[in-house]
Amino acid sequence: MKYISTRGDAPSLDFEGVLLAGLADDGGLYVPESWPSLSNNDFRALRGLDYAETAFRVTRPFIGNSISDDDYRQIINESYASFNHSAVTPLVQLGPDFWSLELFHGPTLAFKDVALQLLGHLFEHVLAKRGERIAIVGATSGDTGSAAIEACRDRNNVAICILHPKGRTSEAQRRQMTTVDAANVRNIAIEGDFDSCQDIVKELFADKAFRDSVNLSAVNSINWARVMAQIVYYVYAAVRLGAPDREVAFAIPTGNFGNVFAAYAARRMGLPIRRLVIGSNANDILTRFFEADDMSIRTVQPTLSPSMDIQVSSNFERLLFELYGRDGQAVAASMKEFRAEGKLIVGQKRLAAARTDFSAARFSDTETLAYINEMRARSGYIMDPHTAIGALAGRAFHEDGVAMIVAATAHPAKFSEAIQKATGNSPEIPARLAQVFKKEERFKVLPNDAQMVKAEVHQLVETLR
Repeated sequence: MKYISTRGDAPSLDFEGVLLAGLADDGGLYVPESWPSLSNNDFRALRGLDYAETAFRVTRPFIGNSISDDDYRQIINESYASFNHSAVTPLVQLGPDFWSLELFHGPTLAFKDVALQLLGHLFEHVLAKRGERIAIVGATSGDTGSAAIEACRDRNNVAICILHPKGRTSEAQRRQMTTVDAANVRNIAIEGDFDSCQDIVKELFADKAFRDSVNLSAVNSINWARVMAQIVYYVYAAVRLGAPDREVAFAIPTGNFGNVFAAYAARRMGLPIRRLVIGSNANDILTRFFEADDMSIRTVQPTLSPSMDIQVSSNFERLLFELYGRDGQAVAASMKEFRAEGKLIVGQKRLAAARTDFSAARFSDTETLAYINEMRARSGYIMDPHTAIGALAGRAFHEDGVAMIVAATAHPAKFSEAIQKATGNSPEIPARLAQVFKKEERFKVLPNDAQMVKAEVHQLVETLR
């Protein structure tokens, strides 16, 4: 298995190379040179298997010769041993043909754990084999940071620095990052929004001298291994509900397009998914694109679903690569125009192609709160604001006879203020989350300045040598 850049001007890499590189040298994102394919019988053979074995069989084609079968099985088993549900990502029925896929049973109670626990173990294995060390710099709108820190804390060969937008995460999300006492971890609050943090990360990767000096790598979903790991739970859920002999659809709250692109990847591998439904909050650039080919950057609006408060969806470039017939030069030109002009138009033919796979809808904070309360009153089920947006979108596009599966991306206790506002009651706080409110926070506040972040990363790397 080889990987190529969405911008067509970087060397192809094997899985190990892509894992450690994160972003391609030309600023693009790595994707498989060709999509591996599973037959209907291959999917049927997954029925009754546990999550770890499903993960092995679904992702093995992406690994190639980089890791032996025995080592890879051990890595997977270790990655999911820390989840507090035997199914890892269990399904809960909310109504007729309407399901919640709970992705929040990992160490930090968010869907990012599913991929990042695996990523952490992959880093450890590959770096130990190579005798190398890396510095990870990541941007987070809320959950990626804590999941990445939990996956990489105290590892001998990894230094990790996470940027979060000051004052724009929930308190629980922030504390899950900033209360970790580990020598290889550094947290920085950037005076700006998530897009500001993400732009700093991209600027650091674009600086080849800096990148090489610290051996820079990524944990954001720009790293292909993140997307690869997320493909698994879509296959796992669909098969448990009867696929490939029963139609399924997925509704996914998204801002950065990584989680929904993983579902798209499952479809490209052959999983018969009827529809992929995107749920947006007021920061609706993705919904505007699928509705009207309007991908124009607007000011980020703070909402009750902060992990989706994004206007530049990094992983959309991977879909763009497919819509442009895998023409890297065309993608590079389009992305250059997008960053210069703040807007992107793909044209009616490409938009029509995108609409064969995707639908999208936006929902306000008011609608989100009302739906959280409606679900609690109707079934006793409590969902966080992001999941509620996904469920609202799923309800809007639900077809009779098709199992609609909503990606439940975070435990409601991570957004207790929103739940209190919606229902009048605060959710029960799990023990693993309650402890972060008793610990000292450690983070530095910096302006939106890439050079200052570089200095912090250099200092962290030097202290660990």
